[in-house]
Amino acid sequence: MTLTELKYIVAVARERHFGRAAEACFVSQPTLSVAIRKLEEELGVVLFERGGAEVGITPIGLRVVAQAQKVLEEGANLREIARQGHDPLAGPLRVGVIYTIGPYLLPRLVPTQIASTPQMPLVLQENYTARLLELLRQGEIDCAIVALPLPDAGLAMRPLYDEPFFVAVPKSHPWARHKEIEASALKDETMLLLGSGHCFRDQVLEVCPEFSRFSAASDGIQRTFEGSSLETIRHMVAAGIGITVLPASSLAVAGKENELLAFIPFKKPVPDRRVVLVWRKSFPRAAAIDALVAAIHACDLPGVRYLDESSLEAEPA
Repeated sequence: MTLTELKYIVAVARERHFGRAAEACFVSQPTLSVAIRKLEEELGVVLFERGGAEVGITPIGLRVVAQAQKVLEEGANLREIARQGHDPLAGPLRVGVIYTIGPYLLPRLVPTQIASTPQMPLVLQENYTARLLELLRQGEIDCAIVALPLPDAGLAMRPLYDEPFFVAVPKSHPWARHKEIEASALKDETMLLLGSGHCFRDQVLEVCPEFSRFSAASDGIQRTFEGSSLETIRHMVAAGIGITVLPASSLAVAGKENELLAFIPFKKPVPDRRVVLVWRKSFPRAAAIDALVAAIHACDLPGVRYLDESSLEAEPA
């Protein structure tokens, strides 16, 4: 039994497909399949149900995969413990970040971090929250910058900042001169949303739940369109396709389309999101986490309210 074989079965369990799992592990499908079959023979059990369009996991396979994830995490910790013996700030820190935070935080974070801890380069990966939490549990990344709420993942957590939402409309829109907008007014507009899988989409739907009940003839909602990123949606709003909701940190992004947009605050209670840093409780480089938090707090993101550890005891404002 090897760590590589354990990595393969975790990938198959995640992807539910041998081909996609092989691509994720950067090996050929025959190589992965042979290794898994060898592990099954060694253990004397069948881990996966083969033959359908989607690979199933046997009951004993679920238990083996869960243990494999723990073993991979501990293997990653061994390397970190060895590095910590020299300097906890020496060596790369692997940081995950969700798609709706990365484009706005990273341009400020990277130069700030280089200036403060040049010996600790950041290895960055953007992805959905669910995928980042999987990578974190498997030891593929060291920490992740995500937004609440999160599933109970048994992770250590540090609050970073609260970020209010704004309504973005074309400057030709009747709301462009409004000082504030009621959240309930959004239901009568053509709304641009991120696609499924983005936690920010779910947060916007909480602002105006009518959108999640959309049908061809419901509640006066005209239409909804989906975009692949907040920047794509920003361009669509500038083009006059509809309106959207954006986090405060995204408003300062330079671009000619901003000249065509108006950003309007919500009336109280203002919807917002809480951004946090999460990592495995067993991760040994506490000083690296502290250094990353300090660098994020030094980024001076526009419109956000920075938090300290005591903020975890309170709900987002």
